[in-house]
Amino acid sequence: MTEEEHKSGRKNATEKTALVTAVDYLARQAHSEKKLREKLQRKGFPQEEIDAAIERLIERKYLDDADLCAQQFMYLYNESRYSVRQIFVKLMQRGFDKELIRSAVPPDTAEREAAAAERVLAMKFKPTDKKQKMMANLYQKGFSVDTAHAAVRNFTEGVEA
Repeated sequence: MTEEEHKSGRKNATEKTALVTAVDYLARQAHSEKKLREKLQRKGFPQEEIDAAIERLIERKYLDDADLCAQQFMYLYNESRYSVRQIFVKLMQRGFDKELIRSAVPPDTAEREAAAAERVLAMKFKPTDKKQKMMANLYQKGFSVDTAHAAVRNFTEGVEA
């Protein structure tokens, strides 16, 4: 191993650079900057090379956390039965900043949250099931107390206790 190969942390010139590896990752799936950095660090690339690769990807608009966060938030918000809190946690796990996620949350989510909570109940419970179990399930999924109460009340409406 030459001194230059030793400094770069790679054994030969045929190995991929951090930039090429990052592009490969992004070609398969969109990633936040944080998650992409973590993957490149696990691959053993030097920090300077990772920084340069990330900077280049941002410059070329291949990596845009604000846009990706907004897209992923709206997809989960519109296409799922997750509570806004659950979506928030999922996006944080994907490496997005809290403020970035907050900026993607629509101003009025109450109506959507109620509908999502009722979908959760309809998929898992019968209207005659125990209300406590329904409530506990909704709390676990991140729905607020008020939303959970309203959803259970609507879901069990007309059922004799």
